[in-house]
Amino acid sequence: MTFDLEFFNLGYLDTLSNKDTLVHRIDPRIKIIVSFIFILFVVSFQKYQISSLMPFFLYPVFLLTAGDIPFKAIAKKVIVVSPFALFIGIFNPIFDTNVILTPFGIPVSGGWLSFFSIIIKFVLTVSTAILLIAVTSFPGICEALERMKVPKIFVIQLLFLYRYLFVLLDEALRMVRAREARSFGSRGKEIRTFIRLISVLLIRSVERAERIYRAMLSRGFRGEIRVLRRLHLRYFDIVFATGSITMFYILRNYDVVDLIGATLNRLLR
Repeated sequence: MTFDLEFFNLGYLDTLSNKDTLVHRIDPRIKIIVSFIFILFVVSFQKYQISSLMPFFLYPVFLLTAGDIPFKAIAKKVIVVSPFALFIGIFNPIFDTNVILTPFGIPVSGGWLSFFSIIIKFVLTVSTAILLIAVTSFPGICEALERMKVPKIFVIQLLFLYRYLFVLLDEALRMVRAREARSFGSRGKEIRTFIRLISVLLIRSVERAERIYRAMLSRGFRGEIRVLRRLHLRYFDIVFATGSITMFYILRNYDVVDLIGATLNRLLR
């Protein structure tokens, strides 16, 4: 995939947040709180618990389907950052060789269980965070954090980090196009040229950021996010938060998979 496509794909999640679905209309503060509690419940499981984590896929699947979010878009972004989770857990089977399970006579060590537990937790938490942006937008999340009395300096820095990321990539896009227009074949793709491009990119992005900041000051920016939209809690927002948190509590404290399996065994007998 070319750099141009990657650049325009970066803001795709914000594009998805413009939809008008049931999930998109939920108050952003409620979505942040519910998603944060969901992540806390997921990471609270012990390292050998795998089956108990599986029912928690209900929440990201709900956001995906009710929010009309393309599965492929979310899956691609999860796969991009998956090497970090793989690197963290790949050594567990080497250091933890104690056999814990023997399904169908196949010995499974604790290292493999903890490895798959890390992968499942990673998929659940990262996909939920990405879906939160897709159904809310990053500026919407920052606005909700400010309304939740999160320190203003933290919210402003978070919003600027997101905005200046596009400034940095815009400068990189211009430089890549200029290099491709002045090179042929493999020329201009040496490591020495790449290092020079990175140096120039840093200088140009800092200079442009300074110009943007001065323009903001000249237009009255005083460190506050001013928006016309007003957030109001509705009855459905409270129902969604209460129902979701209750479901998380039940899934965390009761092994639903075992309960379903035991119920099916009784019915089949």
